[in-house]
Amino acid sequence: MAKLMWGIGIGGLTIVLAAGCGDWLANQTKKDPNSVIGKTTDKVEKFDANAKQEVSDSKVRVDATPLYALQAYRPMVENISKMQIKHEVDLFQATEGRYPKDHDEFMTRIIKPGIRLPVLPGGWKYAYDVENHELQVVKADTAAKK
Repeated sequence: MAKLMWGIGIGGLTIVLAAGCGDWLANQTKKDPNSVIGKTTDKVEKFDANAKQEVSDSKVRVDATPLYALQAYRPMVENISKMQIKHEVDLFQATEGRYPKDHDEFMTRIIKPGIRLPVLPGGWKYAYDVENHELQVVKADTAAKK
């Protein structure tokens, strides 16, 4: 009889805990509206080498052990996006025998037909460098705005 009571007690406790976890799991699927995870964009500005801006070198720098993944997210996304655009620009050059002549042609012939890039966190944006035929990641210089 004692074994039966223990079995019922443990079974009941398992059901109660599982029901409570169900609510927790359901709440985990709700997305934060401020999160950039899973969001995409087709906005690529024209790169201006003379503008007051910070240009990312896309290197992963990690200084806090618990935050490795968060600190590596933007540089990894940048590198993947740059590789994708390099591939598309190389395909354009191979088929046309030239690179896009300007930012407008880059946007209409490469980006607008269906390229969606991941949204970057922290105010970073994509910019196409027409002279070097490559994607850059830039952030407006906040010191210059003050």
